[in-house]
Amino acid sequence: MRGGGLLVAGTTSDAGKSVVTAGICRWLVRQGVKVAPFKGQNMSLNSFVTREGAEIGRAQAMQAQAARVEPTALMNPVLLKPGSDRSSQVVLMGKPVGEMSARGYHGARQGALLDTVVGCLEELRGSHDAVICEGAGSPAEINLRRTDIVNMGIARAARLPVLVVGDIDRGGVFASFFGTTALLAPEDQELLAGYVVNKFRGDVSLLEPGLDMLKSLTGRPTYGVLPYQHGLGIDEEDGLRVSLRGAVRESVVAPPVGADVLRVAVCAVPLMSNFTDVDALAAEPGVVVRFVDRAEELADADLVVVPGTRGTVKALEWLRERGLADALVRRAAEGRPVLGICGGFQLLGERIEDEVESRAGVVDGLGLLPVRVRFAREKTLARPVGEALGEHVEGYEIHHGVADVLGGDPFLDGCRVGAVWGTHWHGSLESDGFRRAFLQAVSDAAGRRFVPAPDTSFAALREEQLDRLGDLIERAADTDALWRLIEGGVPKGLPFVPPGAPS
Repeated sequence: MRGGGLLVAGTTSDAGKSVVTAGICRWLVRQGVKVAPFKGQNMSLNSFVTREGAEIGRAQAMQAQAARVEPTALMNPVLLKPGSDRSSQVVLMGKPVGEMSARGYHGARQGALLDTVVGCLEELRGSHDAVICEGAGSPAEINLRRTDIVNMGIARAARLPVLVVGDIDRGGVFASFFGTTALLAPEDQELLAGYVVNKFRGDVSLLEPGLDMLKSLTGRPTYGVLPYQHGLGIDEEDGLRVSLRGAVRESVVAPPVGADVLRVAVCAVPLMSNFTDVDALAAEPGVVVRFVDRAEELADADLVVVPGTRGTVKALEWLRERGLADALVRRAAEGRPVLGICGGFQLLGERIEDEVESRAGVVDGLGLLPVRVRFAREKTLARPVGEALGEHVEGYEIHHGVADVLGGDPFLDGCRVGAVWGTHWHGSLESDGFRRAFLQAVSDAAGRRFVPAPDTSFAALREEQLDRLGDLIERAADTDALWRLIEGGVPKGLPFVPPGAPS
C-alpha cells in the first residue's frame, strides 16, 4: 500500500476528531504501516516547534508521535493563532505571514491556500503508506464551504473517504449524523463513507437499533462505537483540560511520595497558549493542578504558574483588573514560588515595549524580575537545549518578545530572583530530572514535605496514552472496514441524502 488515506471529520468541534486520528495512527503503525497525520488548517493557541524550526499545532505533533514519525510543517501547513474574537495570526508552512481578520481570511486568503494544502498532503502520501487527515469544526458549515480547505474541500480535491465522528455523550448524535450528511452537496456526499460514535456509555446492544435505522436512512454504516474512557485526553487545541492528570489519577491513584501534596495554581490568562506545559506537573504523584481566575485562589497555592499567552499586555491588564497582579507581587515579597513561562515570563519583568502584538507602546510589567522585553516583528522559533538546577533540559520557543535580562540568577534563557522563575522555554518541565529538581525547590521554598517521585517518566506516560488510543480503535472499531477505506478509497454507490447543500 502506498498513498492510502482517510479524512476524520466531526459533527462538531471537540467531537473527538483529534483522538480518533491519533488512535488510527497508533493502530496502523503497530501493524507495520508507515503512516503520517495531516490537518490542512488548524486554529489553536497550543503549538509546537518542529526540528526544522516550523510552528505547527500541538495536536498534530502529538499525532505524529502516535504515528512514530518526526513532525513536520507538511502535517499542518496552515495554523491560525487567534489574537482576538475577530482576527488571527496566519502561520503558513510553519512561519507567520501576518494578522488577518476572519472575514478577510475566509473571504479571500483561505481559498487561495488550497493548492498549498493539497500539495503538502500529496507529498506526504508520496512518502507514506497512509495519511490520516483530521478535519476542523464540522464539514456541514455551509456558510464556509466555498473556501473550505480542511474538510470536504481537501477531501474532494484528494478524493479521500470521510468518516464523521459524533460525541454521543453530548446527546443528539443520530440527528447530528443525519443532518451533517443531508447538508452536504451531492459531490461531497459521495465521499462520506460512514460514522464513528464516540464516548458511548452503557450496553452497545441498546444502540444497535439506532445504528441500523441510521444506515437505512443514509446508506452508510457505522465504523465503530468507541466507549467513554476517562483519562484519554491528549494535547488540547483550545480546551482547558489537563490532559495527563486524569490518566495518573486513574492508574492506581498514586499517593504523594512525601507527607504533603503540592498545590499548583495556573492563572487562566486571556489568549492562554501552550497551557499543556503544566501537564508534566500534573503527571507527578501528589501534585494537584488547577486553573484559577481569582486572587483568593492563589492563597493556598504552593506554586503559581503564569503561562504563555498570545496577548502579553492584555494578560497583564487582566491580572491587574482581577487583583491577581497584586497577589503575585505579595507572593514574591513573601518568598513564595512563582513561575512565568513565555508571555507569563515577559509580564513578570520591569517593562514591555510592544508595537507588534498589542501596539500598546511601553507598558510597565509587574517588576518581579530584572527583565525588559521588546517585541520584534520576526517570531523566534527554536528548539533549545540546556541545563538548569544541575539537570539536562530540552524545550521549544515561540515568541515575538525579546528579553533583555539585566540581573538575577540564570535560569534557562531567563532568570530567577528568590522564588520567582521566568523563562521563554515551553516544554521544559517534560524533562524528568529537571522537573523533579524544580518541584523540590518549590517544595523547599513553600515549606512543604513534598517529595518528587523518583521514577515518573513523562515520555512513558505519553506513550501509554497513545497506546490506549490505539487499543481503543483496535477493540471498538471495525478495523477490517477501516483497512478497506484507507487502502481502497471511497466506496462506490453511496446514496444521496436530500436535501443537500443549498445552492
